Amino acid sequence: MDDRKIKVLHAIINSYIISAEPIGSRTISKQYDLGVSSATIRNEMSDLEDLGYLNKPHTSAGRVPSDKAYRLYVNQLLKAERLKMDMKKKEEIKKVLVGESSEIDQLIQNSAKVLSAITSYTALALSPQLKKSKLKHIQLIPIGDIEILLVLVNDSGIVKNTIFRLDEKINDDQLVVISNFLNNKLKGLTIEEIGKEMDNNIFKEMYDYKGIIDNIIPIINKTFNDIDSVEVYADGVNKIFDFPEYKDLDKAKSFISFIEDKELLADMLLNNSRENGIEITIGNENIYDPIKECTLITTTYKLGDVIIGKIGVIGPTRMDYPMVINALKLFSVNLTEILEMLVGR
Repeated sequence: MDDRKIKVLHAIINSYIISAEPIGSRTISKQYDLGVSSATIRNEMSDLEDLGYLNKPHTSAGRVPSDKAYRLYVNQLLKAERLKMDMKKKEEIKKVLVGESSEIDQLIQNSAKVLSAITSYTALALSPQLKKSKLKHIQLIPIGDIEILLVLVNDSGIVKNTIFRLDEKINDDQLVVISNFLNNKLKGLTIEEIGKEMDNNIFKEMYDYKGIIDNIIPIINKTFNDIDSVEVYADGVNKIFDFPEYKDLDKAKSFISFIEDKELLADMLLNNSRENGIEITIGNENIYDPIKECTLITTTYKLGDVIIGKIGVIGPTRMDYPMVINALKLFSVNLTEILEMLVGR
């Protein structure tokens, strides 16, 4: 691929993103000053088609970019480092998110809503995944004769509270003994390691408290499972109808059904290959049939140095890649900063 072919290809991609119509050589010649004739552009387009970068619809003389073309385009886009962060827009987005979010789950849900509004595409956000976080503190607090508040704090500063009832009364001293024992056995372990410890019958040496502990273990297990549960927020799903590619109702419904399957969405986001930074999956690179004509762009957000979640955009492969990538960079930084504020780091 020489420079002229790349310039022609970029021009076609940029024109097609805007128009959604097959692009001819005369359009490129009029809209872009490439320093060559329309005939030369036509020859270059023919070569690009032979190389697999352009497709020619049967009903048109123009061409449309292939998945291979978009892949080359975004790889060069990311490599060029032309995508500078708009600090003014970053602060505007941060102000909106902070103003509407007082809890972590609410922050992530609102982020999907704001991201969709800014990009005009369907936005997806994966709730914080704390499987790799470590338990910092566990405490059992009496709030009634048989009601107990279980408090779990992980090393990221995230707190989970659960209220439950016992079958029998328990005094404060007994709760202190059990809390101390749990901290001694479980502190510093990850969620995965804690589950294994629970399976290893760590409470056998607390025989005097067997009745109470037998009552507490299922609650602790459930709380740990809740911490490890996955929630996916989707916003702007119906925006898919705004794109000519999805005027076909069956095609649009297939996309919407896919987005409404939260288990499938979670699997897609969790299995996205890159752990950090921008990840772009184009067209047939997607393994799921309903989105093989879509592009998925995601990035991560952190708490401290630990990646705990993802946020992204999905839409037609004819996507405004620079705009979406810039937006996701802003959201990644903002979410990381706001999360640290919420947990008081």
